[in-house]
Amino acid sequence: MKRRLPLLLLLMVLCLTVTSVVADEEVSLFQVPTPAPAITEQTVESPSEPAQTQDAIIPAANILPDGSVVVTISAVGDLTFGGDVRKSAASIFDRELKKQGNDLSFVTRNVKELLSQDDMTIANFETTLTTAPVYKKSNQFVFSAPPEYVEILEHGSIEAVSFENNHAMDHGETGISDTQEVLTSAGITWSTEKQPAVFETASGIKIGLLSYQTFNGQYPRLQTQVPNDIANMRNQADIVLVSYHWGDELDYAPNARQQQLGRLTIDAGADLVVGHHSHRINPIELYNGKYIVYSLANFSFAGNNKPDDMSSFIFQTRFSVKDGSAQPYGFRIIPMRISSKTDYNDFIPTPFTDQRLIDNVINVLQSNGKKLEYAVAFYPMDWE
Repeated sequence: MKRRLPLLLLLMVLCLTVTSVVADEEVSLFQVPTPAPAITEQTVESPSEPAQTQDAIIPAANILPDGSVVVTISAVGDLTFGGDVRKSAASIFDRELKKQGNDLSFVTRNVKELLSQDDMTIANFETTLTTAPVYKKSNQFVFSAPPEYVEILEHGSIEAVSFENNHAMDHGETGISDTQEVLTSAGITWSTEKQPAVFETASGIKIGLLSYQTFNGQYPRLQTQVPNDIANMRNQADIVLVSYHWGDELDYAPNARQQQLGRLTIDAGADLVVGHHSHRINPIELYNGKYIVYSLANFSFAGNNKPDDMSSFIFQTRFSVKDGSAQPYGFRIIPMRISSKTDYNDFIPTPFTDQRLIDNVINVLQSNGKKLEYAVAFYPMDWE
């Protein structure tokens, strides 16, 4: 018996080793701990050389060896909170807020750490911060929230918003001006077609923000207007980002007019195009070296307590900027659900940890990208 003991011990060690390997293979790229979820980048080790962390590629100061400044931009889709004041009952958003202890930071608690690590996060702000009466009385849906709800943006490290969409006028010109004043007071940069904006990063890089909506036959006019606006913005900013509220609801791919305008925008000198309105994810194009993100779908959407498709993604890209010139420096996506729950919408954007769900998002993007001439072939979830 004494001679067999080492053999038994060896077999036990081998079993434990196999179990550990299987467990490691099941670890997701993005870990969301409880109760305060956070997202961390993981480094894959090479057996032939030591692991290289992101800090080894891009120094903490975000300065490359040639003196270029690296700027990271995050873009998210529709941000809609509050409700319809024409209804006497509490909105579905306010009911969830009460369940969350009236803590407005609940909305971004699963993505705050991720978004706080970039230089700027931009969202499509598809609500109003006003107490003004409803202007679009015949609309099926209108959205507004108390001015103090701007804290959701502040808590979530969302520094900029596009405020050019079909819900901006839900409460009329008063609602627009109220919202703009609240955003300005909170230090949130906002842009409309009439009022472009420039956001300056902590490293001094200036990002020009242009925003448009294409409804009611605006495409022909914008094909002339946008290039002029980009030319003017190029004199003020190092990076030019153009946001479009375009396309048709529930579409998973851009139509021909979107493609034409998106590519024209890049040809006119924009560095990045991001889109929204369809409430569905759309493929990404790499056109003339620049990205066109046709639709980021929803981010936090208070218009429905269980949308048919709650999948979305966060788009992140980097630029290396030197002497006023910006060069693309890679991108990644973070597949997510607009809710932390699967059975109903609690308005808490939550990155997927299940690889099958991550693959579903990527497969939808790649499948619909087959319709596009310049669609990206690969959707990385970490920086290359």
